[in-house]
Amino acid sequence: MRIRPFAGGTHPPDRKEGTAGRAVRPGPVPDRIVLPMSQHLGAPCTPLVAKGDRVARGQVVGDVEALISAPVHSPVSGEVTDVGPVLTPGGVRAMAVTIAPDAEQDLTTWVPIQAPRDDVRATVRAAGIVGLGGAAFPTAVKLSPPKQFTIDTVVINGCECEPYLTCDHRVMLERAADVIAGVGLIAAAVGAKAVFIGVEDNKPDAIAALRAATNGAEVEVVALKTHYPQGAEKQLIWAVTGRAVPRGQLPAAIGVLVHNVGTAVAVLEAVELRKPLMERVMTIAGAVGDPSNFLALIGTPIETLVEAAGGLLPDAGRVIAGGPMTGAALASLDVPVVKGTSGVVALTENESAPVVDGDQACIRCGRCVEACPMNLHPFAIASHADRRMWNGVERFNALDCIECGCCSYVCPTRRPLVQLIKVGKAALMAKGVK
Repeated sequence: MRIRPFAGGTHPPDRKEGTAGRAVRPGPVPDRIVLPMSQHLGAPCTPLVAKGDRVARGQVVGDVEALISAPVHSPVSGEVTDVGPVLTPGGVRAMAVTIAPDAEQDLTTWVPIQAPRDDVRATVRAAGIVGLGGAAFPTAVKLSPPKQFTIDTVVINGCECEPYLTCDHRVMLERAADVIAGVGLIAAAVGAKAVFIGVEDNKPDAIAALRAATNGAEVEVVALKTHYPQGAEKQLIWAVTGRAVPRGQLPAAIGVLVHNVGTAVAVLEAVELRKPLMERVMTIAGAVGDPSNFLALIGTPIETLVEAAGGLLPDAGRVIAGGPMTGAALASLDVPVVKGTSGVVALTENESAPVVDGDQACIRCGRCVEACPMNLHPFAIASHADRRMWNGVERFNALDCIECGCCSYVCPTRRPLVQLIKVGKAALMAKGVK
């Protein structure tokens, strides 16, 4: 096991036992598919279809000529029933294409990607692939680092340190050979010689499967200490390589590129099968009748998948898109799965209830400082943000926050530290602070 501890962090209960042993099964074909035009960081797509148009599975329905963006494809054949704003899992409204799927669907075929077979970057861009670990940064852009940087190392994230989520775990178990092959394509695209896959040691079966699948490939599968947020980009790089990403810099500045295991499989499918990103593995867990891992069509209403997982239990109190540490509470289940939706977790009333009533004052215990993996002072950032003192928010380096949730998790008075820090970061970015 590679033990190179990072500062801070915490160890919330894994809560993965409900789905870790559940094989991925096909998600249902819903009665409507809703495809937001912004499922990635960067410029939103422009709809390329209109109400009443017929679409084929794999057809591009949204795109834009922008460097940081990714096209959106229909995962079904059917008819466009609406083009207009919808509510997204992030709680904002975005332009979307809504499709009524045909009664009969052939999910084994699709409109193939139109890109040169020997150009991995162009293929990945045409496939609409984004980071499937949750960040949803367009993968083609990451495969095209600034010319002043030389990428010598690729690190693949198989940590999946969020409680409840097991989608990456199942991908590593069920498609280990495809992960290794996809990693090889990524490394070749950027000319990297060293390749690592980091996996937390609470997944020994995934570690064994990946090591067995290397089959002579120059890929090292590294067992990492189970410690949240081990899968955060900077913490993962440090644990695997011993390199520290300088403040305000990207991993490319130290010659490293990081991708997720699910992204590696998507790259392989795009290159070998000419398949666009139309579906993803995701976990439905917690207070549901039949916790499951699904291969879900992108655009499927979350409500449909929750029902396929046995529905909410009577004591379900809050439903979160993503994991409980970094995810966002859903105001409605009538929102679609997007490319970055790694899972949906239903928490019980007891799990989601605040430990104390109301917003308590900071007691200056310092626990958030000890837990912060970025060596920040969360209490100070949050306090300044709460009072709209943006200069103080900037002075305490709020933009370095990775929003992992460690500070909120350990706070004895349950102050909404992450939410306040997000407000402060948004204010700084609006002012043009970088």
